[in-house]
Amino acid sequence: MGKTLYLECYSGISGDMTVAALLDLGADQEVLGKVLASLPVQGFETKISRVKKSGIDACDFDVILDAEIDGHDHDMEYLHGHEHPAEAAQLSKMEVHAHSHEEEHSHEHVHAHQHSHSHEEEHSHGHTHSHEEEPNHEHVHTHDNEHEHSHNQEDHAHEHTHSHDGEHTHDHHHHHQHRGMKGIRQIIAAADMTENARKISLDIFEILAQAEAKAHNVPAEEVHFHEVGAVDSIVDILSVAVCLDNLGITDVIIPVLYEGIGTIRCQHGILPVPVPAVTNIVQQCGLDLKITQVKGELVTPTGAAIVAAVRTGKTLPENFEIEKIGIGAGKRTYECPGILRAMLIRNTDSDQSSDDKDVIYKLETNIDDCSGEVLGFVMERLFEAGARDVHYTPVYMKKNRPAWLLTVICKEEDVPGMEALIFAETTSIGIRKARMERTILPRRKEKVMIPFGEVEVKICGPEGAQKCYPEYESLAKICRKTGISYAEAYQMAVEASRNRG
Repeated sequence: MGKTLYLECYSGISGDMTVAALLDLGADQEVLGKVLASLPVQGFETKISRVKKSGIDACDFDVILDAEIDGHDHDMEYLHGHEHPAEAAQLSKMEVHAHSHEEEHSHEHVHAHQHSHSHEEEHSHGHTHSHEEEPNHEHVHTHDNEHEHSHNQEDHAHEHTHSHDGEHTHDHHHHHQHRGMKGIRQIIAAADMTENARKISLDIFEILAQAEAKAHNVPAEEVHFHEVGAVDSIVDILSVAVCLDNLGITDVIIPVLYEGIGTIRCQHGILPVPVPAVTNIVQQCGLDLKITQVKGELVTPTGAAIVAAVRTGKTLPENFEIEKIGIGAGKRTYECPGILRAMLIRNTDSDQSSDDKDVIYKLETNIDDCSGEVLGFVMERLFEAGARDVHYTPVYMKKNRPAWLLTVICKEEDVPGMEALIFAETTSIGIRKARMERTILPRRKEKVMIPFGEVEVKICGPEGAQKCYPEYESLAKICRKTGISYAEAYQMAVEASRNRG
């Protein structure tokens, strides 16, 4: 049975925060290390350690790159710039050549967006990085190819370092290659990982590429990732996918994303928070966003893409138990703690021995000018979109016009999609909706054997008072194949279930 994950994003979300939280939940570090070692990519190592964020113990996941882009913040400048050559030259002068390699860099977030931040009293980046209140990753770059890491992130003790190259060399000429989505797919295809983890990885990258493509008005296949940034993004995204798969998580509940305010500086200049890629993902994938008064970027494009790809719901059960808690650390220090809290939860509503409470939404609309073919097609589409039930009721409307009352039962998170489908496919100009509680009997599906084959049945009711309902499609298939009557097959299935006990 799959597990349910609840991600509490009060301090936003990024790729490395998510990996760290999942590792803290118990994802196997050895499994992750083997997958990363199998990547046809060199020049990086990963570090897993314990840190303190606002006094809270948390797991930290860090990707250390051999060929760091000077002053970059990993989670955004993975993108190859699309700006005008003159603008690019000006940015290059301002952001690359305006520092000495002898100077110290205080990095707050290795995994956010590869952009430097300009927030009041928070970040000042002219490529001399000074975070007065951020005692995190200090990188000292020199021309003799030594790469020192002094970690003062409150109580920062390294536990695991995985090198994926074996040698750190810096080429400060920065002849960066660029990877497109085709190259990203090839890397993911070559990774030694499960198919489920591979699918999650591809889904996240596809969402990210689509959002950036929209932001820059280019086809998704033309979105290019800087060589260095692409490596960091690949490691973060694949690590999230591997950890989710390793933990056996099938449901992910994320009610809302909390984002900050202000601006950031990246290759494309100064951008507002949330950045265009994040707003595009929120809009395209129907995520819930709440803007806070925290100065800084809390939700990164990678973080938003992860949420869009893995979220299966946004409503927590009315009653649940917390089985385990994992806390992932961010690299930036804001007014909020800078942690992502992940919880494995179990719905305890289903523990009731008799009736079970269930919350659903009921949508209704009157339709008097659609053909039967259209109504049948709409019903099929609604079921495909996840409706729990769909039915039509004949009614009389104003002026004694015969019409149909369309009723849809669905989960709360499916309401926007159902409404959009009804408006697009029918002549309805208004939909009524109501939140309702319903009492349902415990139910489960089983398979039983009858002389003519296997039949799927639904068992409903509490122990000692259960009823068996053979599934129509399963019975119909046997009847067509053998020629026996439906009633005869139905009775055989009921008796087989009863004899099974």
